[in-house]
Amino acid sequence: MENELVDLVMQDTRERMAKVIDHAKAEFATVRTGRASSALIENLMVDYYGAETQLKALANFSVPEPRLLVVSPFDKGAMAAIEKAIGNADLGLTPSNDGVIIRLSFPALTEERRKSFVKIVRTKAEEGKVGLRACRRHARQELENLEKSEGLSKDDIEHLENILDKMTQEEVSIVDALLEQKERELLDV
Repeated sequence: MENELVDLVMQDTRERMAKVIDHAKAEFATVRTGRASSALIENLMVDYYGAETQLKALANFSVPEPRLLVVSPFDKGAMAAIEKAIGNADLGLTPSNDGVIIRLSFPALTEERRKSFVKIVRTKAEEGKVGLRACRRHARQELENLEKSEGLSKDDIEHLENILDKMTQEEVSIVDALLEQKERELLDV
């Protein structure tokens, strides 16, 4: 069964699923684990001279200690705006500004807070799995359309759907592995 349109549908599905996995990774990175990580704040939007700009475009980040994140703005004039954006982000972090850099000290998480973060991460993982299943559903619809327009046989469609199911299971297992790793990070004291 050689069909260029079928190949395009399958390739498109792989790309969509890869984007879902990348999004899930980015979502997991935004959940605080008690360790300093720039991923938590680098996508914050800062009002930089009237324009909304991502923090990662305005500063460098470093982690000199496990619970300390240092933000070094390229423009010292943006210091107050960066500090305000971090303060308004409701991350449980209080920025400390010395005029040159901003220090963010990550307090240890309480057991209750850790468990609430695990629930959040599980929700994000389930959203990722739903996204993967939506990719599979979209591909199946495309294949059904091709069945009608290109004259694919029922056997061909069944074979392709089995490939889609296997691909989806592999991607779901990646999300499960990411979830397991994030839960370990969160529960590690």
